[in-house]
Amino acid sequence: MVPRPADRQTGTMPPLPTIDTAPHLLPSVPRWVRDVVVAVLVIVPAFAPVPFPELRPSSPFVYVLAVLPAAVLPFRRRWPRSALAACIGLYVAALVLGTLSPGAALAVVIAAFGVPDRLDRRAAAPVSIAAVGVVVASSIVVELTTGMDTRFLQIGLSVALAGAIGDATRSRRAYVVAVIERARRAEQTREAEASRRVTEERLRIARDLHDAVAHQISVISLNAGVASSALETRPERAREALATIRTASRDVLGEIGSMLTILRTPDEVGIREQPGLARLADVVESVRVAGWDVVVRDERDGEPVPLGVDIVAYRVVQEGLTNALKHGTARRVHVLLRRDGDDLEVVVTNPLDRIPPDPELPPSGFGLVGLRERVESVGGALEAGPAPGGFRLAARLPLTPPAAGGRASSGGAA
Repeated sequence: MVPRPADRQTGTMPPLPTIDTAPHLLPSVPRWVRDVVVAVLVIVPAFAPVPFPELRPSSPFVYVLAVLPAAVLPFRRRWPRSALAACIGLYVAALVLGTLSPGAALAVVIAAFGVPDRLDRRAAAPVSIAAVGVVVASSIVVELTTGMDTRFLQIGLSVALAGAIGDATRSRRAYVVAVIERARRAEQTREAEASRRVTEERLRIARDLHDAVAHQISVISLNAGVASSALETRPERAREALATIRTASRDVLGEIGSMLTILRTPDEVGIREQPGLARLADVVESVRVAGWDVVVRDERDGEPVPLGVDIVAYRVVQEGLTNALKHGTARRVHVLLRRDGDDLEVVVTNPLDRIPPDPELPPSGFGLVGLRERVESVGGALEAGPAPGGFRLAARLPLTPPAAGGRASSGGAA
């Protein structure tokens, strides 16, 4: 199917035709025009000068029987079976009175077309078969009793052919309706897919913004408090804290710039440009300069890590250090990286004592949510919560691609 062009101004697709607009045999001709044409075709043969006497009405009453189907046919759309029965009755009555009315026969054919065109096949088939039987049987009886040539074979075949054409027309219309409905469902599916992608992009931007900003802002806030408290008593300590703030500010601006670059590039390019475990020392050093004791145990034995897992592992460590800066009180953090079979285990723990967390750093509640989405996107699992002696953040990341396909890694790295 050729795709429909989008509107150039709004960018939206024009609405698909509804079921009510499914094409008919004569979609551009008004109904009243068709009814007038049919009435003319039914009435004119009754008054036409034909050389065959059996085709001319023999009395005024027969004239009425010959032209009355023209008034019945407009009702074939609402009551197709009743209209067909009335037309057959008028035709047979004229036939019994000795007139083979071509107009009445044409009315029977038109009404026989309307029954399968308006009703489903199961309801229309018995009516069409019965109509053919009644017309043929009546014609044979009249021909046998009066000797008049009723042309029962031609009339019967015409009624049967009209029923077949009506059924074909209804089937074609139903097919077009089904095609339109499938196109509508496909359009809705495309819109739902576009909405899903927009939602995923928003989550991606939110995660990247949190990862790029939250850690450095925590370092800045912590050192700002140190500088404020040591400004008069330990000016050298205050100067170190201010220098750390300057460095962290520069780093966060650089990370925001990198994030904007990533968001403007294709997914694969953006993945390659995101930080991984190779920058682990930088993020650890940013916490150590704030006066924290950070112990890192890397037990991976130098084995390579897939790109998507490498990025997610770095984000796990970064989020664990950020949470420690926000809520930790003992100024100690332990980071463990080790390979456990086909998985990479990343654990960040920090002790907690009775001192309340820094009130200037209220928890946002979105860091762990975004991190869990990242970990699950590469087929891993995340655990976060209190542990004996403190808080534990642990992620288990598979080093082999998940069975769902390669797109999971892209989503996680995003």
